[in-house]
Parts: sequence; structure tokens; C-alpha cells
Amino acid sequence: MASVRQMFLARQAQTTNFPLALEVERAEGMYLYTPEGKKILDLIAGISVCNIGHRHPKVLEAIREQMDKYMHLMVYGEYIQSPQVKLADALHKTLHPSLDNVYFVNSGSEAIEGALKLAKRYTGKPNIVACHGSYHGSSHGALSIMGSEEFRQNYRPLLPGITHIPYNDTEALVQAIDQNTAAVVLEVVQSESGYIPGTHDFLRAARHRCNETGALLILDEVQTGFGRTGSLFAFHQVEGFVPDIVAIAKGMGGGLPIGAFVAPQHIMAALKDNPILGHITTFGGNPVSCAASLAVLEELMDSSLVCLVPKKEARFRKGLNHPDILGVRGKGLMLSMQFRDFDKVQAVMRGCLEKGVVTDWFLFDQNALRIAPPLIITDEEIDFVCRVLTEVLDEQRA
Repeated sequence: MASVRQMFLARQAQTTNFPLALEVERAEGMYLYTPEGKKILDLIAGISVCNIGHRHPKVLEAIREQMDKYMHLMVYGEYIQSPQVKLADALHKTLHPSLDNVYFVNSGSEAIEGALKLAKRYTGKPNIVACHGSYHGSSHGALSIMGSEEFRQNYRPLLPGITHIPYNDTEALVQAIDQNTAAVVLEVVQSESGYIPGTHDFLRAARHRCNETGALLILDEVQTGFGRTGSLFAFHQVEGFVPDIVAIAKGMGGGLPIGAFVAPQHIMAALKDNPILGHITTFGGNPVSCAASLAVLEELMDSSLVCLVPKKEARFRKGLNHPDILGVRGKGLMLSMQFRDFDKVQAVMRGCLEKGVVTDWFLFDQNALRIAPPLIITDEEIDFVCRVLTEVLDEQRA
């Protein structure tokens, strides 16, 4: 009989020729456990998903309680379902007073797709401005605004009317946004380019230029949201700065699939007519996922996890001190270590995994290694990670 590993390689679609192929039997808190019982510290949290750790007790309790009541009932937006309503209200209270209407979907890509449709429908304009090096998902519309020609080129034709500009280039931004621009789509921290923070001047310039032209400002907080950068949402750190639409997902569900795009009610209302049902989802707003998400949000609001992120960032930066680490960049618990090349990154990944730490690389910066652990990581675990990395690098030098 074929093993699970053999079936994985034979039956499950692969996206690279070198999958990590780490077999996990269970996960708890900060750790993954293999069938052999090996304990592995998770330094990537499912790519910024498990922000409060794996199988958090409050998330499990919320899931069980909701499963005892009902699961899927009807396509989103038709029935009044308490988990959706409570979560939407809680998100409104934590995002911004103007962001008061929530459309639930299943993922970050879907949130971006909905936001693009909404911007075009509301403004009646055709064009979109995005950034080189941006990542917004892999569905066709999200791919069209992705900032990498290498990833786009073999899927053309894509959406027309897309202009890409250099990230943090205010002059290029101002020139690109005009009266035909429906929306500008920005990440507050560029995720797959190796965690590059947006400057406050660049973000404010985008807000100002959108106000001048009537374009909508869409923020992609799919990776930065739910505490990862040291505030509940990254845009909260830019004084006086509020988007028209914000896309969220990943850390939102505590491990369950959920996303949303959020906008003022007068903007979201554009999806209700001409045509009616301007955006539809069957499983978006799944009540079990919504119950889990509300538990995540309440835990982040009630605990000290978010406010401790800057201290944990500083501890990582202090401990990541080795001649082979060419630099550390990012914000909060979105950090990247720079190495000389992709071969070095892969070697460090393999060495860390052997010593009980799993990490990952970036799509658009293959010379960088990802550090995005659950926010529950302790000082002792940070020190352990830094020791492992130092040991691996020293051994590879020997």
C-alpha cells in the first residue's frame, strides 16, 4: 500500500519541482509534530495565518459551539446568520468608523477580486494602478495586478488598463493616477518582495491623489492584518490615513478559510443594482469560519499579543547577527533575512528544519528567508530560533 508521502507526490497537484514535503501529524501552539514525533517550531504560521498559534483553545471552542448549531445554510447575504453579523460589527469597530460594510469571502485573492469589481462599479472608471513587486493573489484579476512579469507572462491576456509603478515612488504614483483611474491597490508592507514597508509619505500621497481624482484607494492587509506589524491593522500606524476599501484574510480565521473586503456602506451599495447580485459567493461568510474569526479578533483585542510585537521584533533583530546575514528588513513579526543567493536560502532552510525550525522563502526576493511566526512566540523561543540560525550558518561555513 502506498504511503501518504507517495500519494502526496502522485495524486496531489504540485506547484514546484521541489516541495518541502514535510509531513505533519498534528500542530499545537507554536509547534508542528511529524508522525515520528519530531517537534518543529513554526516560524511562518502558515504564511501569516495562524497569528494566535495552531489550534488556539478559544478558536476550537468557538468552532465546536457553532458546529452544534449550524454550518452552511445559504449563499452569502441572504439569511441573517449571527456569526457573520457579530464579526462584521466587530471588524467595523476595530478597523475605522468609515469602514462600516463587510463583504465576506473565502480568501485574500477573493477579497482582492471583490475589491477590484467594487471599485470599477462604483467609479465607472476602467483603470487600476498597482506596484512592481506586489502580491495580491493568484486568481486572474489578482494576477493582473501582481507586480511580477515572470508570474504574469504565461497567463495573458490579463485584465486591461493596469499600470505598475515602483513601490514607494511618490512621483511615479502621482503621475500614474488620473481621471480614468478606478483604484490604486497597495500593500502597507510588500509581502512577497521580502517584507518592504511602505513609507508614510508614499501612502499619504496615494490618499491625497485618490481624493483629487476620484479614484478609490484599496489596501491589501491580507498578510499585515490582525496584529502582525504591531497594530491590529498596519494602516493604523499611519496617522490620518484611511483607505476606501481594505482587503483582509489569512490571520483572520485562526486556521480556517475566510477573507473579506470592507468599505463604506455607500460604496458597497454599488453591488446591489445594475446588476443586482453584483458579487456572489456560495461559501463566503461560512458561519463556522466567522465564529472562529471572531474568537481570533477577541483574543487579539483582549490580550497583550499585539502590543508586544515591537519588542519581539527588536529581540529578533538583536539575535540575527551573523556575517552571512546581509540584512534584516520588515515590520513587526514580518521580517526577512537577506542572503547572497537562493542556494544559500535553501541550504539554511534545510539546516534549520533538521534542527527543528521550519521557515520559507519569498516569491519575488529569492535571496531572503521569511520570519513570520505566530504572535504567541516567547522570548525563549525567539532566542532558540536565533541560536539555531547561528549554528546552521556556522556549520555551513566550516
